[in-house]
Amino acid sequence: MRQEEIWDAEVAQRYDTPGTGMFAPEVLGPTVDRLAELADGGAALEFAVGTGRVAVPLAERGVPVTGIELSQPMVERLRAKADEATVPVVVGDMATTVVPGRYTLVYLVYNTISNLLTQAEQVECFRNAARHLTPGGRFVIELWVPEPQKTPHGRSVTVWTTDPDYIGLDTYDLVRQQVVSHHFRFGSTREARLVRSPHRYIWPAELDLMAQLAGFELETRHADWTGAEFTDESRSHVSVYRIPPER
Repeated sequence: MRQEEIWDAEVAQRYDTPGTGMFAPEVLGPTVDRLAELADGGAALEFAVGTGRVAVPLAERGVPVTGIELSQPMVERLRAKADEATVPVVVGDMATTVVPGRYTLVYLVYNTISNLLTQAEQVECFRNAARHLTPGGRFVIELWVPEPQKTPHGRSVTVWTTDPDYIGLDTYDLVRQQVVSHHFRFGSTREARLVRSPHRYIWPAELDLMAQLAGFELETRHADWTGAEFTDESRSHVSVYRIPPER
């Protein structure tokens, strides 16, 4: 399934959950705070800007934000929050689309680099970030840590969360380094709703090598946006890569 087919009008309509989930103040607040700091007074470019979950509050903080987004329905949802002058958006692929201007910050949040399903595309995403950045500019990636080691021997499925109205599980293809996330949601009836999304998972060390190929150096890595220490028990990370200032 192509990404354009996944992020259709129906998904875009259900994407925003104001005040809860990834829109909860305790999730979104530290994200925007850290990105505003890393922009360092310059302009920011968001790959896969979506409905503007991060871009809109970051722009409200005074950081000029431009977005790249593959899904037209997601952009239409964003336009209900901010006009083109406030958050300009170019419709296209984050691995290849070039937008006007130079930026001190490019960022890609909430595991979205894994939507690119080949290693080559993921490397191109780094190179695309590099071509948009000024010397000394930063590329920030928020990404989960793969957990295929938790799959039972001889099986390829892990259940990563359960709630009374929701079950999330992943099916792994260890040879191809692919994972499909399955999201089961339950209502008051006996029927459940299933949404699936394919990903290519990336180890932190592999991500660092992709960065090196594009001319970046790893500046910091933390377990979350608040700066918590990244350890072998961390389930996600926020990695900040920087183009050398002398470039």
